[in-house]
Amino acid sequence: MNKIQTPDDVAAARLRMITPLLDEGLDASQVIEIKKKISEDHEVSYRSVSRYLDTYKTEGFAGLKPKTGYKRASNKLPDNFPEILEQAVILRRECPTRSVSDIIRILELEELIVPGTVSRSTLQRHLQSKGFGASQVKLYSKKGAASRRFAKTNRCMLFQGDIKYGPYLPIGVDGASKQVYLSAFIDDATRYVVAAKFYDNQKVEIIEDSLRSAIMHYGKPDKIYVDNGKQYRSEWLKKACDRLGIRLLFAKPYAPEGKGKIEAFNRTVDAFLAEVALDKPKTLETLNDYFALWLKEHYHKRPHSGLDGLTPEVAFRSDKRALRFADASDLAEAFLHTETRKVDKTGCISFDGKMYEVGMKLIGRKVEVHYDPTWTDEVEIHHKDFEPFKAKVLKIGSNCGTRQSLPEDVGPLEVQSSRLLSALNKDNTTGRTKNQRAVSYNAIGGQ
Repeated sequence: MNKIQTPDDVAAARLRMITPLLDEGLDASQVIEIKKKISEDHEVSYRSVSRYLDTYKTEGFAGLKPKTGYKRASNKLPDNFPEILEQAVILRRECPTRSVSDIIRILELEELIVPGTVSRSTLQRHLQSKGFGASQVKLYSKKGAASRRFAKTNRCMLFQGDIKYGPYLPIGVDGASKQVYLSAFIDDATRYVVAAKFYDNQKVEIIEDSLRSAIMHYGKPDKIYVDNGKQYRSEWLKKACDRLGIRLLFAKPYAPEGKGKIEAFNRTVDAFLAEVALDKPKTLETLNDYFALWLKEHYHKRPHSGLDGLTPEVAFRSDKRALRFADASDLAEAFLHTETRKVDKTGCISFDGKMYEVGMKLIGRKVEVHYDPTWTDEVEIHHKDFEPFKAKVLKIGSNCGTRQSLPEDVGPLEVQSSRLLSALNKDNTTGRTKNQRAVSYNAIGGQ
Protein backbone atom coordinates (compact mmCIF):
# COMPACT_ATOMS: atom_id res chain seq x y z
CA MET A 1 0.00 0.00 0.00
CA ASN A 2 1.43 3.38 -1.00
CA LYS A 3 2.14 5.92 1.69
CA ILE A 4 0.32 9.24 1.22
CA GLN A 5 2.85 12.00 0.59
CA THR A 6 2.26 15.50 1.89
CA PRO A 7 4.01 18.64 0.55
CA ASP A 8 6.31 18.45 3.59
CA ASP A 9 7.21 14.86 2.68
CA VAL A 10 8.10 15.94 -0.85
CA ALA A 11 10.17 18.87 0.41
CA ALA A 12 12.02 16.63 2.88
CA ALA A 13 12.79 14.10 0.13
CA ARG A 14 14.13 16.83 -2.12
CA LEU A 15 16.26 18.23 0.71
CA ARG A 16 17.77 14.80 1.37
CA MET A 17 18.48 14.53 -2.35
CA ILE A 18 20.46 17.79 -2.58
CA THR A 19 22.19 17.56 0.82
CA PRO A 20 25.56 16.45 -0.73
CA LEU A 21 25.55 19.73 -2.69
CA LEU A 22 25.35 21.91 0.42
CA ASP A 23 29.02 21.48 1.34
CA GLU A 24 30.58 24.93 0.99
CA GLY A 25 33.97 23.43 0.17
CA LEU A 26 32.88 22.05 -3.20
CA ASP A 27 34.33 23.57 -6.35
CA ALA A 28 32.42 23.96 -9.64
CA SER A 29 33.59 20.66 -11.14
CA GLN A 30 32.62 18.73 -8.00
CA VAL A 31 29.14 20.29 -8.01
CA ILE A 32 28.60 19.21 -11.62
CA GLU A 33 29.68 15.62 -10.93
CA ILE A 34 27.52 15.36 -7.80
CA LYS A 35 24.51 16.75 -9.68
CA LYS A 36 24.99 14.13 -12.39
CA LYS A 37 25.15 11.36 -9.81
CA ILE A 38 22.03 12.60 -7.99
CA SER A 39 20.20 12.87 -11.30
CA GLU A 40 21.06 9.28 -12.18
CA ASP A 41 20.49 7.77 -8.72
CA HIS A 42 17.13 9.45 -8.17
CA GLU A 43 16.02 9.42 -11.83
CA VAL A 44 15.30 13.13 -11.94
CA SER A 45 16.62 15.55 -14.53
CA TYR A 46 19.88 17.43 -14.02
CA ARG A 47 17.89 20.64 -14.46
CA SER A 48 15.51 19.70 -11.63
CA VAL A 49 18.41 19.02 -9.27
CA SER A 50 19.84 22.47 -10.08
CA ARG A 51 16.43 24.05 -9.55
CA TYR A 52 15.96 22.39 -6.15
CA LEU A 53 19.40 23.58 -5.03
CA ASP A 54 18.87 27.17 -6.18
CA THR A 55 15.38 27.29 -4.63
CA TYR A 56 16.60 25.96 -1.30
CA LYS A 57 19.40 28.53 -1.16
CA THR A 58 16.97 31.41 -1.77
CA GLU A 59 13.73 30.22 -0.13
CA GLY A 60 14.79 27.53 2.31
CA PHE A 61 12.78 24.41 3.12
CA ALA A 62 9.46 25.99 2.11
CA GLY A 63 10.77 26.55 -1.40
CA LEU A 64 11.10 22.80 -1.94
CA LYS A 65 7.38 22.18 -1.47
CA PRO A 66 5.26 21.67 -4.62
CA LYS A 67 4.02 25.09 -5.71
CA THR A 68 0.60 24.50 -7.25
CA GLY A 69 -1.67 21.75 -8.40
CA TYR A 70 -0.37 19.30 -5.80
CA LYS A 71 -2.58 16.27 -5.37
CA ARG A 72 -2.17 13.56 -2.82
CA ALA A 73 -1.39 10.29 -4.50
CA SER A 74 -3.98 7.60 -4.18
CA ASN A 75 -3.08 4.75 -1.88
CA LYS A 76 -4.80 2.27 -4.14
CA LEU A 77 -3.42 0.92 -7.40
CA PRO A 78 -5.75 0.49 -10.40
CA ASP A 79 -7.20 -3.00 -10.78
CA ASN A 80 -5.34 -3.42 -14.09
CA PHE A 81 -1.98 -2.30 -12.64
CA PRO A 82 -0.22 -5.62 -13.47
CA GLU A 83 -1.06 -5.01 -17.15
CA ILE A 84 0.01 -1.36 -16.83
CA LEU A 85 3.37 -2.42 -15.37
CA GLU A 86 3.87 -5.05 -18.07
CA GLN A 87 3.28 -2.47 -20.80
CA ALA A 88 5.50 0.06 -18.99
CA VAL A 89 8.36 -2.47 -19.03
CA ILE A 90 7.86 -3.00 -22.76
CA LEU A 91 7.85 0.76 -23.39
CA ARG A 92 11.05 1.17 -21.35
CA ARG A 93 12.74 -1.69 -23.23
CA GLU A 94 11.69 -0.24 -26.59
CA CYS A 95 13.41 3.04 -25.75
CA PRO A 96 15.69 2.91 -22.66
CA THR A 97 15.88 6.71 -22.47
CA ARG A 98 12.09 7.08 -22.35
CA SER A 99 11.09 8.82 -19.11
CA VAL A 100 8.47 7.52 -16.68
CA SER A 101 6.35 10.59 -17.39
CA ASP A 102 6.38 9.80 -21.11
CA ILE A 103 5.49 6.15 -20.41
CA ILE A 104 2.47 7.25 -18.37
CA ARG A 105 1.45 9.69 -21.10
CA ILE A 106 1.59 6.95 -23.75
CA LEU A 107 -0.49 4.57 -21.62
CA GLU A 108 -3.02 7.32 -20.95
CA LEU A 109 -3.33 7.98 -24.68
CA GLU A 110 -3.81 4.26 -25.23
CA GLU A 111 -6.55 4.39 -22.55
CA LEU A 112 -4.78 1.81 -20.41
CA ILE A 113 -4.37 4.36 -17.60
CA VAL A 114 -7.10 6.71 -16.43
CA PRO A 115 -5.44 10.17 -16.20
CA GLY A 116 -4.43 11.00 -12.64
CA THR A 117 -4.68 7.46 -11.25
CA VAL A 118 -0.99 6.45 -11.48
CA SER A 119 1.75 8.77 -10.24
CA ARG A 120 5.21 8.98 -11.72
CA SER A 121 6.87 7.99 -8.43
CA THR A 122 4.65 4.92 -8.08
CA LEU A 123 5.36 3.60 -11.55
CA GLN A 124 9.04 4.47 -11.20
CA ARG A 125 9.28 2.47 -7.97
CA HIS A 126 7.64 -0.59 -9.51
CA LEU A 127 9.84 -0.40 -12.62
CA GLN A 128 12.89 -0.26 -10.35
CA SER A 129 11.73 -3.33 -8.42
CA LYS A 130 11.27 -5.17 -11.72
CA GLY A 131 14.84 -4.33 -12.74
CA PHE A 132 13.90 -1.71 -15.33
CA GLY A 133 14.79 1.53 -13.61
CA ALA A 134 16.56 4.12 -15.77
CA SER A 135 20.01 3.39 -14.32
CA GLN A 136 19.49 -0.37 -14.64
CA VAL A 137 18.37 -0.20 -18.25
CA LYS A 138 21.35 2.02 -19.04
CA LEU A 139 23.62 -0.90 -18.12
CA TYR A 140 21.60 -3.37 -20.20
CA SER A 141 21.66 -1.14 -23.25
CA LYS A 142 25.43 -0.74 -23.43
CA LYS A 143 27.13 -2.29 -26.43
CA GLY A 144 28.08 -5.89 -25.74
CA ALA A 145 25.28 -6.12 -23.17
CA ALA A 146 26.24 -5.74 -19.54
CA SER A 147 29.83 -4.89 -18.76
CA ARG A 148 31.83 -8.04 -18.18
CA ARG A 149 34.22 -8.27 -15.28
CA PHE A 150 37.85 -8.71 -16.12
CA ALA A 151 40.97 -9.40 -14.11
CA LYS A 152 44.58 -9.79 -15.11
CA THR A 153 46.13 -13.16 -14.40
CA ASN A 154 49.32 -11.95 -12.72
CA ARG A 155 50.59 -9.10 -10.61
CA CYS A 156 52.01 -5.94 -12.19
CA MET A 157 50.31 -6.58 -15.51
CA LEU A 158 48.03 -3.59 -14.83
CA PHE A 159 47.89 -0.84 -12.22
CA GLN A 160 44.64 1.12 -11.86
CA GLY A 161 44.99 4.69 -10.61
CA ASP A 162 42.59 7.30 -9.27
CA ILE A 163 42.25 10.42 -7.12
CA LYS A 164 39.69 10.45 -4.29
CA TYR A 165 38.45 13.47 -2.39
CA GLY A 166 39.49 13.20 1.23
CA PRO A 167 38.51 14.93 4.49
CA TYR A 168 39.14 18.51 5.58
CA LEU A 169 42.08 19.12 7.90
CA PRO A 170 43.11 22.31 9.75
CA ILE A 171 46.23 22.70 7.61
CA GLY A 172 45.35 25.90 5.76
CA VAL A 173 46.48 29.44 6.51
CA ASP A 174 46.01 30.22 10.22
CA GLY A 175 44.61 26.73 10.79
CA ALA A 176 41.83 27.03 8.22
CA SER A 177 40.19 23.81 7.03
CA LYS A 178 41.60 22.52 3.77
CA GLN A 179 40.53 19.47 1.79
CA VAL A 180 43.06 16.73 1.11
CA TYR A 181 43.14 14.21 -1.73
CA LEU A 182 44.10 10.55 -1.99
CA SER A 183 46.20 9.43 -4.95
CA ALA A 184 46.31 5.64 -5.22
CA PHE A 185 47.39 2.82 -7.53
CA ILE A 186 46.08 -0.73 -7.10
CA ASP A 187 47.30 -3.94 -8.73
CA ASP A 188 44.49 -5.31 -10.90
CA ALA A 189 45.17 -9.02 -10.41
CA THR A 190 45.70 -9.09 -6.65
CA ARG A 191 43.88 -5.95 -5.38
CA TYR A 192 47.13 -5.07 -3.60
CA VAL A 193 47.56 -1.32 -3.13
CA VAL A 194 51.02 -0.52 -4.50
CA ALA A 195 50.83 3.19 -3.61
CA ALA A 196 48.34 5.36 -1.72
CA LYS A 197 48.83 8.64 0.10
CA PHE A 198 46.89 11.79 0.99
CA TYR A 199 48.09 15.16 -0.36
CA ASP A 200 47.09 18.78 0.19
CA ASN A 201 46.44 19.35 -3.52
CA GLN A 202 45.35 17.47 -6.63
CA LYS A 203 48.01 18.64 -9.06
CA VAL A 204 49.91 16.36 -11.42
CA GLU A 205 52.78 16.20 -8.91
CA ILE A 206 50.79 13.90 -6.60
CA ILE A 207 50.41 11.41 -9.48
CA GLU A 208 54.16 11.52 -10.02
CA ASP A 209 54.91 10.93 -6.35
CA SER A 210 52.52 7.99 -5.93
CA LEU A 211 53.49 6.35 -9.24
CA ARG A 212 57.20 6.69 -8.49
CA SER A 213 56.62 5.12 -5.08
CA ALA A 214 54.75 2.19 -6.68
CA ILE A 215 57.50 1.54 -9.23
CA MET A 216 60.33 1.89 -6.71
CA HIS A 217 58.74 -0.60 -4.30
CA TYR A 218 57.04 -3.07 -6.64
CA GLY A 219 58.55 -2.60 -10.09
CA LYS A 220 57.16 -1.48 -13.44
CA PRO A 221 53.67 -2.52 -14.51
CA ASP A 222 52.99 -3.48 -18.12
CA LYS A 223 50.10 -1.02 -18.26
CA ILE A 224 48.50 1.79 -16.27
CA TYR A 225 44.75 2.39 -16.46
CA VAL A 226 43.37 5.79 -15.37
CA ASP A 227 40.49 8.14 -16.07
CA ASN A 228 40.51 11.26 -18.25
CA GLY A 229 41.35 13.77 -15.51
CA LYS A 230 43.77 16.50 -16.50
CA GLN A 231 46.33 15.15 -14.04
CA TYR A 232 46.50 11.91 -16.03
CA ARG A 233 46.34 13.61 -19.43
CA SER A 234 49.56 15.52 -18.71
CA GLU A 235 52.40 15.47 -21.21
CA TRP A 236 54.73 14.46 -18.38
CA LEU A 237 52.89 11.20 -17.62
CA LYS A 238 52.88 10.24 -21.30
CA LYS A 239 56.63 10.83 -21.61
CA ALA A 240 57.39 9.05 -18.33
CA CYS A 241 55.47 5.96 -19.40
CA ASP A 242 57.17 5.99 -22.82
CA ARG A 243 60.62 6.15 -21.22
CA LEU A 244 59.84 3.28 -18.86
CA GLY A 245 58.11 1.11 -21.45
CA ILE A 246 54.70 1.31 -19.74
CA ARG A 247 51.53 1.46 -21.80
CA LEU A 248 49.19 4.24 -20.66
CA LEU A 249 45.46 3.48 -21.03
CA PHE A 250 42.47 5.76 -20.40
CA ALA A 251 38.92 4.83 -19.42
CA LYS A 252 36.22 5.80 -21.88
CA PRO A 253 34.40 9.00 -20.89
CA TYR A 254 31.25 8.36 -18.81
CA ALA A 255 32.05 4.64 -18.69
CA PRO A 256 33.96 4.05 -15.44
CA GLU A 257 33.07 0.36 -15.21
CA GLY A 258 36.57 -0.69 -16.28
CA LYS A 259 38.03 1.01 -13.19
CA GLY A 260 35.86 -1.04 -10.90
CA LYS A 261 38.68 -2.29 -8.68
CA ILE A 262 40.05 1.13 -7.78
CA GLU A 263 36.49 2.42 -7.38
CA ALA A 264 35.71 -0.45 -5.00
CA PHE A 265 38.88 0.34 -3.05
CA ASN A 266 37.80 3.98 -2.80
CA ARG A 267 34.52 2.87 -1.26
CA THR A 268 36.47 0.77 1.24
CA VAL A 269 38.53 3.85 2.11
CA ASP A 270 35.29 5.51 3.21
CA ALA A 271 35.22 3.05 6.12
CA PHE A 272 38.73 4.15 7.10
CA LEU A 273 37.74 7.83 6.90
CA ALA A 274 34.79 7.16 9.20
CA GLU A 275 37.15 5.57 11.74
CA VAL A 276 39.87 8.19 11.53
CA ALA A 277 37.31 10.97 11.91
CA LEU A 278 36.85 9.80 15.49
CA ASP A 279 40.51 10.64 16.20
CA LYS A 280 40.24 14.06 14.50
CA PRO A 281 43.77 14.19 13.00
CA LYS A 282 45.20 17.71 12.85
CA THR A 283 48.01 17.16 10.34
CA LEU A 284 48.45 15.49 6.97
CA GLU A 285 51.33 13.45 8.39
CA THR A 286 49.11 12.02 11.13
CA LEU A 287 46.38 11.13 8.63
CA ASN A 288 48.88 9.33 6.38
CA ASP A 289 50.39 7.46 9.34
CA TYR A 290 46.95 6.15 10.29
CA PHE A 291 46.21 5.31 6.65
CA ALA A 292 49.47 3.38 6.18
CA LEU A 293 48.65 1.41 9.35
CA TRP A 294 45.11 0.68 8.13
CA LEU A 295 46.42 -0.51 4.74
CA LYS A 296 49.07 -2.76 6.22
CA GLU A 297 47.17 -4.30 9.13
CA HIS A 298 43.59 -4.25 7.87
CA TYR A 299 43.01 -3.91 4.12
CA HIS A 300 45.93 -6.05 2.91
CA LYS A 301 45.30 -8.76 5.53
CA ARG A 302 41.54 -9.03 5.00
CA PRO A 303 40.21 -11.89 2.77
CA HIS A 304 38.86 -10.54 -0.53
CA SER A 305 35.80 -12.05 -2.19
CA GLY A 306 37.28 -11.35 -5.63
CA LEU A 307 40.37 -13.40 -4.75
CA ASP A 308 38.55 -16.57 -3.68
CA GLY A 309 39.08 -15.71 -0.04
CA LEU A 310 42.79 -14.83 -0.29
CA THR A 311 44.05 -11.59 1.17
CA PRO A 312 45.58 -9.00 -1.20
CA GLU A 313 48.92 -9.43 0.58
CA VAL A 314 49.01 -13.20 0.12
CA ALA A 315 47.79 -12.95 -3.48
CA PHE A 316 50.49 -10.43 -4.39
CA ARG A 317 53.39 -12.08 -2.61
CA SER A 318 52.53 -15.61 -3.75
CA ASP A 319 52.31 -14.59 -7.42
CA LYS A 320 55.18 -16.22 -9.33
CA ARG A 321 55.54 -13.48 -11.91
CA ALA A 322 58.91 -11.76 -11.46
CA LEU A 323 58.92 -8.05 -10.60
CA ARG A 324 60.57 -5.75 -13.17
CA PHE A 325 62.46 -2.97 -11.43
CA ALA A 326 63.57 0.09 -13.40
CA ASP A 327 67.19 1.16 -13.57
CA ALA A 328 67.81 4.00 -11.10
CA SER A 329 69.03 6.40 -13.78
CA ASP A 330 66.12 5.58 -16.10
CA LEU A 331 63.64 6.08 -13.27
CA ALA A 332 65.20 9.40 -12.32
CA GLU A 333 65.15 10.58 -15.94
CA ALA A 334 61.54 9.50 -16.46
CA PHE A 335 60.33 11.56 -13.53
CA LEU A 336 62.07 14.76 -14.56
CA HIS A 337 60.20 17.69 -16.08
CA THR A 338 61.71 19.87 -18.80
CA GLU A 339 61.47 23.61 -19.41
CA THR A 340 63.47 26.08 -21.49
CA ARG A 341 65.22 29.17 -20.11
CA LYS A 342 67.54 31.84 -21.56
CA VAL A 343 70.80 32.54 -19.73
CA ASP A 344 71.16 36.20 -18.73
CA LYS A 345 74.26 38.39 -18.91
CA THR A 346 75.39 37.25 -15.46
CA GLY A 347 75.43 33.57 -16.48
CA CYS A 348 72.27 32.76 -14.50
CA ILE A 349 68.73 31.61 -15.20
CA SER A 350 65.52 32.32 -13.32
CA PHE A 351 63.41 29.25 -12.60
CA ASP A 352 60.61 28.51 -10.16
CA GLY A 353 61.18 31.86 -8.45
CA LYS A 354 64.85 31.10 -7.85
CA MET A 355 68.14 31.97 -9.52
CA TYR A 356 70.55 29.29 -10.72
CA GLU A 357 74.14 29.88 -11.86
CA VAL A 358 74.85 27.99 -15.09
CA GLY A 359 78.09 29.63 -16.27
CA MET A 360 79.31 32.50 -18.41
CA LYS A 361 79.85 30.27 -21.47
CA LEU A 362 76.09 30.00 -21.89
CA ILE A 363 75.33 33.74 -21.78
CA GLY A 364 72.55 34.57 -24.24
CA ARG A 365 71.86 30.93 -25.08
CA LYS A 366 68.73 28.90 -24.41
CA VAL A 367 69.13 25.85 -22.20
CA GLU A 368 66.83 23.00 -21.17
CA VAL A 369 66.17 22.72 -17.46
CA HIS A 370 65.48 19.15 -16.30
CA TYR A 371 64.01 19.08 -12.79
CA ASP A 372 62.04 17.15 -10.23
CA PRO A 373 59.00 19.24 -9.15
CA THR A 374 59.22 17.85 -5.63
CA TRP A 375 62.81 19.08 -5.16
CA THR A 376 64.18 22.10 -7.03
CA ASP A 377 67.24 22.99 -4.93
CA GLU A 378 69.25 21.46 -7.77
CA VAL A 379 68.39 21.17 -11.47
CA GLU A 380 70.12 19.63 -14.47
CA ILE A 381 71.15 21.87 -17.37
CA HIS A 382 71.22 20.55 -20.94
CA HIS A 383 72.68 22.23 -24.05
CA LYS A 384 73.74 20.63 -27.31
CA ASP A 385 77.28 22.05 -27.08
CA PHE A 386 78.01 20.89 -23.52
CA GLU A 387 77.71 17.82 -21.35
CA PRO A 388 74.71 17.95 -18.95
CA PHE A 389 75.61 19.38 -15.55
CA LYS A 390 73.98 20.24 -12.24
CA ALA A 391 73.11 23.78 -11.22
CA LYS A 392 72.25 24.73 -7.66
CA VAL A 393 70.18 27.60 -6.32
CA LEU A 394 72.25 30.78 -6.23
CA LYS A 395 72.67 32.06 -2.70
CA ILE A 396 72.06 35.78 -3.05
CA GLY A 397 74.59 37.72 -0.99
CA SER A 398 77.21 35.00 -0.67
CA ASN A 399 79.22 36.53 -3.55
CA CYS A 400 78.09 40.11 -3.01
CA GLY A 401 80.53 42.63 -4.37
CA THR A 402 82.30 40.20 -6.66
CA ARG A 403 81.71 39.63 -10.33
CA GLN A 404 82.58 36.45 -12.12
CA SER A 405 85.01 37.05 -14.99
CA LEU A 406 84.28 35.81 -18.46
CA PRO A 407 86.18 32.70 -19.65
CA GLU A 408 89.39 33.44 -21.55
CA ASP A 409 88.06 32.03 -24.79
CA VAL A 410 84.94 34.21 -24.79
CA GLY A 411 86.02 37.45 -23.05
CA PRO A 412 87.57 40.56 -24.70
CA LEU A 413 91.31 40.48 -25.56
CA GLU A 414 93.82 43.21 -24.80
CA VAL A 415 95.16 44.69 -28.07
CA GLN A 416 97.53 47.54 -29.04
CA SER A 417 95.80 48.74 -32.20
CA SER A 418 92.62 48.46 -34.25
CA ARG A 419 92.74 45.71 -36.83
CA LEU A 420 89.99 47.46 -38.78
CA LEU A 421 91.94 50.71 -39.08
CA SER A 422 95.14 48.82 -39.86
CA ALA A 423 93.41 46.87 -42.62
CA LEU A 424 91.87 50.05 -44.07
CA ASN A 425 95.24 51.81 -43.98
CA LYS A 426 96.93 48.86 -45.66
CA ASP A 427 94.28 48.70 -48.34
CA ASN A 428 94.53 52.46 -48.90
CA THR A 429 98.32 52.36 -49.17
CA THR A 430 98.24 49.48 -51.65
CA GLY A 431 95.69 51.34 -53.76
CA ARG A 432 97.80 54.49 -53.97
CA THR A 433 100.86 52.52 -55.06
CA LYS A 434 98.99 50.79 -57.85
CA ASN A 435 97.56 54.07 -59.03
CA GLN A 436 100.93 55.75 -59.08
CA ARG A 437 102.46 52.92 -61.08
CA ALA A 438 99.64 53.06 -63.58
CA VAL A 439 100.21 56.79 -64.12
CA SER A 440 103.94 56.19 -64.53
CA TYR A 441 103.47 53.64 -67.27
CA ASN A 442 101.08 55.87 -69.13
CA ALA A 443 103.64 58.64 -69.03
CA ILE A 444 106.33 56.37 -70.46
CA GLY A 445 103.97 55.18 -73.15
CA GLY A 446 103.35 58.86 -74.15
CA GLN A 447 107.12 59.41 -74.69
